Amino acid sequence: MTETLQEIKREYEGEDNRPLASYTRVLAVYGGAVAALLAAAKLTGRRPAENIKAMDLMLMGLFTHRLSRTLAKDPVTSPIRAPFTRYEGPSGPAELKEQVRGHGLRHAVGELLTCPFCLAQWVATGYAAGTVFFPRVTRLAGATMAAVAISDWLQLAYARLMKAAE
Repeated sequence: MTETLQEIKREYEGEDNRPLASYTRVLAVYGGAVAALLAAAKLTGRRPAENIKAMDLMLMGLFTHRLSRTLAKDPVTSPIRAPFTRYEGPSGPAELKEQVRGHGLRHAVGELLTCPFCLAQWVATGYAAGTVFFPRVTRLAGATMAAVAISDWLQLAYARLMKAAE
């Protein structure tokens, strides 16, 4: 079995060194967290909403977008990423470019923390859990981050209009 897994790893990686075992650990943490949330919901008798309204989905999407970008790119959240990354410079308005460093689990976690697309699944799962356990607070957090996302887009549109007017 171990030889088969090593062969799959070699064939997958080719010339690159990919931390597949560490990715598996990260996936196991995610799966374990989801299983724990499901068990907690069952034990406490909590149930998700019967149906998800379009506005709820929009709020969840905006929240997920904004919090994922904040965690992955914001200068203020760089201390969270610092053990796993190296600062390279700005990459856009109020965003940083960072290089993932290390090997194995450190590298895998660095990839997760610097990728807003990768973080989105974790953030959306947290939001979904929040709607089951703390619906009012979760909606307030969702509205707050949605407002920040909309503000970001308006700021960028304003800057573009000002540049075009010059």
